[in-house]
Amino acid sequence: MQESTWFIIAIVLYLGVMLGIGLWSYRKTDGYEDFSLGNRGLPPFVAALSAGASDMSGWLLMGLPGALFVVGLAEAWIAIGLTIGAWANWKWVAPRLRSYSEIAGNSITIPSFFENRLKDKSHALRIVAAVIIIFFFTFYVASGMVSGGRYFEATFEGNYMTGMLIVAGVTILYTFFGGFLAVSYTDVVQGMLMFFALIIVPTMAIISLDNPMDIFSFPLDNAYGPHPDGNPTFFNLIAGVSFAAIVGNLAWGLGYFGQPHVIVRFLALRSPKDARMGRFWGISWMVLSMIGAVFVAMAATAFFAQNPDITITDQENFETIFLDMTRILFHPLLAGIILTAVLAAIMSTMSSQMLVVSSSLIEDLYRIFARKAPSERALLLLSRFAVLGVAILALLMSINPNDSILGLVAFAWAGFGSAFGPLVLTSLYWKRLTTAGALAGMITGAVVSTVWNLTGLGDVIYEMVPGFLSALVALVVVSLMTKEPEEAVRIEFDKARRLSNAASVDEDVDFHTEAQRIGTAEA
Repeated sequence: MQESTWFIIAIVLYLGVMLGIGLWSYRKTDGYEDFSLGNRGLPPFVAALSAGASDMSGWLLMGLPGALFVVGLAEAWIAIGLTIGAWANWKWVAPRLRSYSEIAGNSITIPSFFENRLKDKSHALRIVAAVIIIFFFTFYVASGMVSGGRYFEATFEGNYMTGMLIVAGVTILYTFFGGFLAVSYTDVVQGMLMFFALIIVPTMAIISLDNPMDIFSFPLDNAYGPHPDGNPTFFNLIAGVSFAAIVGNLAWGLGYFGQPHVIVRFLALRSPKDARMGRFWGISWMVLSMIGAVFVAMAATAFFAQNPDITITDQENFETIFLDMTRILFHPLLAGIILTAVLAAIMSTMSSQMLVVSSSLIEDLYRIFARKAPSERALLLLSRFAVLGVAILALLMSINPNDSILGLVAFAWAGFGSAFGPLVLTSLYWKRLTTAGALAGMITGAVVSTVWNLTGLGDVIYEMVPGFLSALVALVVVSLMTKEPEEAVRIEFDKARRLSNAASVDEDVDFHTEAQRIGTAEA
């Protein structure tokens, strides 16, 4: 049986499981809130792996190993920054956001939380936030489409467009029908696949080497990939890397505070106390997966050099080294199963992002401008077709990709981190925040990060740094220059803080009962 036939069998089995989860979720999805947020019933393990899988995308198995392979461990600063940022996000944002969203009008999207938090009757906050989400997520979803096309190029030596359409089609189907539950539970399967693949592939690659210990010295003075004379600084975290580059790479961690597809999982937790176990599972998965990605790159330097007859498919960004090694190392059926981990990474991120955009289009734009309140059935139907619309737009952008996967992700990540990161943190921890300050921060962060990227200044320092800092300054300055929030906003802030503290101190407290008691109590 041909190699491609085995791959097809493995992938068809995987795609069948994804569609099966989508069908199961469809039967569990009774209404609009179920579709958008799973009725706030997500267990911590599911929330953690869903957040991780939707966050990492094809970047973890393709973008990061490729960047490490080309540059060396200096690119690991991104992984270090992301790990620190993810831990901080679960520690300080998750429990407080879950509590505050319950108090603030039972918010089910990030834009609606901003509006309810500040009681913005003009809807300006909600509309601007929704527009930012739609703009940056279009690029983010496009990165997934590009990953899908390149996956099929490397795996089947097939057509980029065909691969992109297959990956997009299946992802759209289970997201379209199953909504948040389908996205979350497929993420669990996809997260486990990614985890095991990143452990197994580098381990087998190292074992296959003439001398497994070569991975710790080979790239220094031997030709490999883009380095005909070796890369003497491969293992040096700081040599050849400017201070600005290190700061920029670490700044990826700041982005976590503003990623809608990640923090929406916090809104879906059963209660704030689940954030502690979510942090344990999420960070454990993330650290081990990142280590696996580093070893993929290290092993690849010697593996491909010692096997000169094996060609790396992507000769520009080297983002296919994981795929190419897997094809060589394993029986085609097992290789096909492992390679589905890349599909898993791609699809988990795309589905989460399409769902967030769908929610923003319907919850944060359509419902505001609709002349009459739409029915539950209408909202559900519109949400599903919004998923389809976003996917089609991203597909059109991905037909002729002119950037790397990491480049597309970096642009969107910085945009969200800059626009929403400072606002999320100050919304949860600063009572003096005003609507004008929130708007100023969001717009400043989005504009600065975008302009910084388009003018090429991202080569000096990653746009997250100026974007996040300028947004924070604008937010604080404008808030202090404008009138204090109304009393109802300040009272609600205190209630949310008390609810979060109560859930953290006493893990046995009934969250919903406590939320109702505090929500109706006098300040």
